[in-house]
Amino acid sequence: MLADMSDIGTMTPKQVAALAGLAPCSRESGAKAGQRRIRAGRGTTRRALVMEAIVAARFNPCMNASYRRLVEQGKAKKVALVAVARKLVILANTLICEDRPWQPKPA
Repeated sequence: MLADMSDIGTMTPKQVAALAGLAPCSRESGAKAGQRRIRAGRGTTRRALVMEAIVAARFNPCMNASYRRLVEQGKAKKVALVAVARKLVILANTLICEDRPWQPKPA
C-alpha cells in the first residue's frame, strides 16, 4: 500500500479513500439518479485492501463489530467489506500522519 500510495499521510480521509478507489462515484444527471459505483482510484490497492478487510472483519474485534453492524442493517456483505476496507485505509492514513502505532480500544 505504501509503495502504491506514496502520498498517504498527507491527505484528508476523503482524498485517501478516493485514491485507493474506495469512494463511490455517483452517475447522476438532472433528475436521473443512477447507482453509485466504485470506478476510479488504484485497482491494485483496492484489491489488496479488500483482501485485508476480509481478514480484519474476521479477526479484528473493532472491524468485526463494524462489519456485523452493517450486515445487520441490511447492507450487502460486499458493501460492508468495502466499508471496512475504507476504514482501514483511513486508519492507516491517520496513523502515518500522526506518526503513532495502532492501539486497540480497551474493552
